[in-house]
Amino acid sequence: MPDLRVVVQREEMRSARAALGEVGLVPTMGYLHEGHLSLVRRARAENDAVVVSIFVNPTQFGPTEDLAAYPRDLDRDLALLREAGVDLVWTPRVQDVYPPGFATSVDVEGVAAPLEGARRPGHFRGVATVVSILLAVTTPTRAYFGQKDAQQAAVLRRMAADLGFGAQVIVAPTVREPDGLALSSRNVYLSGSERAAARCLSQALRAVEEAWAAGERDPARLRGTGAAIIGAEPLAHPAYFSVADPDTLVEIADGALVDATRGALVSTAVRVGAPTLIDNTVLSPRS
Repeated sequence: MPDLRVVVQREEMRSARAALGEVGLVPTMGYLHEGHLSLVRRARAENDAVVVSIFVNPTQFGPTEDLAAYPRDLDRDLALLREAGVDLVWTPRVQDVYPPGFATSVDVEGVAAPLEGARRPGHFRGVATVVSILLAVTTPTRAYFGQKDAQQAAVLRRMAADLGFGAQVIVAPTVREPDGLALSSRNVYLSGSERAAARCLSQALRAVEEAWAAGERDPARLRGTGAAIIGAEPLAHPAYFSVADPDTLVEIADGALVDATRGALVSTAVRVGAPTLIDNTVLSPRS
């Protein structure tokens, strides 16, 4: 097992990375769970070395969101990463990512506009900007993200292609609890009753998958199937339930049919207690 090295400053990160071969980067905001660790294990299998960044990025939080309360436990995170065989961890301070005088941001048009982009204005600008910095400083061969954040993955793929980053953006399947709840650092906010209620997200998505498998292609009916399950849960407060083009994320209009050769991205955001949870599934032509 390699020794775990922890660096803070940009130049420390660049210097440490120069001694490594092919690098797999797993960007995180910390408070790690099995979803993060599954990305680490895949990176470990596919690269000479694994780099993990831990940085709670202030520019992707809105003014009323949970930046100050976002869960943090660096000692626990480092212990998990050491056990997972990570080579290098970058734990920058805000001034290491955004030095004094920092005046640049990255905007991705199109895929960043609907869904979470509409619900959280400026969120994807913050995500794209910080990930572009992470990619520029760590120069990974591959960068790993989770399918739970499907729109984020689409935004980052577009950004990496448009700006010519050499890293391959790899999106790995969502990791779930046995009852279907997608793993998220924000799940720690849920009380017992809220945790039970949160199952409605994956139950709704599963119902849509079953309708699709049975031949349903009407987007309004697919949306209605999922929305009805979430609407039946008193503790759930949905922001949206979407059936969209899997590439552009443009909503498939009522009256049209989902193209069976393209499928659709079905996604939802639901407030349960304090946190708003997101989840999704891809309706593929093969499913």
